[in-house]
Amino acid sequence: MKKIVAILAIGLFLFVSCSKEDDSSGYIVNPNTNKQSTGSSSNDLLSDKKFKSMVVEVVYVDGFEPSATAINNLVAFLGARTYKPNGISVIKRAIPSPGKATFSVTEIAAIEDANRTKYNTSDQIAVWVFFVDGKSVLDTSTSAILGESYRNTSFVIFEKTVQGLSDSPLEPNRSLMETTIITHESGHILGLTNLGAPMQTNHEDTSHPKHCNLSSCLMYWASETGHSVSNIAPQLDAQCLADLRANGGR
Repeated sequence: MKKIVAILAIGLFLFVSCSKEDDSSGYIVNPNTNKQSTGSSSNDLLSDKKFKSMVVEVVYVDGFEPSATAINNLVAFLGARTYKPNGISVIKRAIPSPGKATFSVTEIAAIEDANRTKYNTSDQIAVWVFFVDGKSVLDTSTSAILGESYRNTSFVIFEKTVQGLSDSPLEPNRSLMETTIITHESGHILGLTNLGAPMQTNHEDTSHPKHCNLSSCLMYWASETGHSVSNIAPQLDAQCLADLRANGGR
């Protein structure tokens, strides 16, 4: 059986647009605030200094819905690391297939722009998570991108790849793999590693920037291989936790 290295990625891109609208409180909602560079909203996501609650908009292509377990684990992960006294909510819905086999991060961002409905308001920060029915254009015959964070509050999961590498004999449980990917990408938008949450000790992997150098940490550059995910999703190591706490998190 061919071994595929499953990679968790990060894209450092900036996309902007100009549309604005009022929310129910009269606050001017500016989508540009959710179209900044990855990691730039670290403190806003972690602390309750500005935003007292968080809404996670989970959008998936028909037939590629993430497991309820994975979404529950995502909420638990965010709740354990952030201060949001008014809570973390999730809205979830399906959209039709874009009709493509592979996607660049620019194409993913365009899909977000056409379908995203939740943006930051006066006291609530919004996160977009998209589960797409295709693969990354960066995939090779020996490696596959499982997820990519590409804006300050946005990341994508290549769910077709996840489904192809899970829930078969000798392959990991799908909910476990989804949990590992979505919490890793959440770690990036929270500011890890050296990506908005200043490092308290030097633990960035110089060979794989913006990732932790400890192989047992959730923020390690890769998820090993599709056939070697352990029975317990990786956790953040002490160094990553220190970074988050120093920047307003738990």
